[in-house]
Amino acid sequence: MAALDRCYNIHDLRAVAKKRLPRGIFEFVDRGTEEGVALAENRAAFDRLRLLTRFMVDLSKRDMGTTIFGQRSALPFAIGPTGGVGLLWPQGELALARAAAAVGIPFALATGSTTSIETIARAGGRLWFQLYMLDEVDISYDMVARARDLNYEALIVTIDSGLGRVREHNERNGYDFPFRPNMRAFTDMMLHPGWLIGVLLRSALTTGAPKTVNYPAKYQRLIDWGNAPRPRRYTAMTWKDIAKLRAFWPRKLLVKATLSATDARLAVEHGADGVIVSNHGGRAMDSALSTIEALPEIVAAVGDRATVMLDGGVRRGSDVAKALAIGAKMVLLGRATLYGVAAGGQPGAEKALGILASEFEKTMGYLGCRTVDELDREIFARPMKV
Repeated sequence: MAALDRCYNIHDLRAVAKKRLPRGIFEFVDRGTEEGVALAENRAAFDRLRLLTRFMVDLSKRDMGTTIFGQRSALPFAIGPTGGVGLLWPQGELALARAAAAVGIPFALATGSTTSIETIARAGGRLWFQLYMLDEVDISYDMVARARDLNYEALIVTIDSGLGRVREHNERNGYDFPFRPNMRAFTDMMLHPGWLIGVLLRSALTTGAPKTVNYPAKYQRLIDWGNAPRPRRYTAMTWKDIAKLRAFWPRKLLVKATLSATDARLAVEHGADGVIVSNHGGRAMDSALSTIEALPEIVAAVGDRATVMLDGGVRRGSDVAKALAIGAKMVLLGRATLYGVAAGGQPGAEKALGILASEFEKTMGYLGCRTVDELDREIFARPMKV
């Protein structure tokens, strides 16, 4: 695709995605919550970290891969769980899963995906499943059982559901999911005929209009005419629920949205094999700590007992190096690969992964590091300020 050929970084992919998508859908992906403070701070905290170069190191043999849960990953990042990707590209989650498999990294499927657990299982590669516990707990366990029986490698339980989000831009744009018909959104969509034909019409003629397909049939709809039921997240969730899931799930269990040492320790004490340091990409509480700032304390608390990962704000390969040097074993990518798939489907997602891989390798070279294991806090200029 010609547009992809002119994309040299993640910001270029974002620009293409912004041009292709209706405003409401783009801003649903691109923006955070309230004032956007947490969203901006995720990036700013990465940018404040300065690195020390080290030259005259033999870099003829380099290996950017790592081992996660006993298996090799070609790169120290995975595609994290994001919902509604079918609104960006037909069967968008499938495009992301295939891109991850092609590159040799894990892919995490979201509860609110527009492609089923079963369809993604046929894509191959290393697959993880992300769960929001719902008020109808039996629905949650049914999804977990389906992922279990299809040999998904890991279960990610997201714990920052709270009481919902404050995202005024969605209301201003007339956008929600499921979509409720309104003039603002329809006008926006009509101004993007390429998206209408290439995504909405193409999907409708092949796999059907995008909808959240992993829920029971009564919840599976794109358009909500005002009286459709919606699954509600389980606001009574406690650490006991993690322990119950631990007993039910036979493989790796990860707890996502830990931002404190206390929560990280409790996650491990209740059976988690790993924690994902995350503030939901700045889409949950706007005054939340940035993930790279939270990382050192969590690594100190559980890094010798559990696998620590991070998401939020990763836009450059140098961000990956910084997170790994502080103690994360892997980073999960959200918006970076969403911009890619919105810009060009699976090739666009692979383009995003290729850009980050190239930047990461170059950063490693400047740091004088030949393998991921050589990354440590000595790479930071002193004093190390996050």
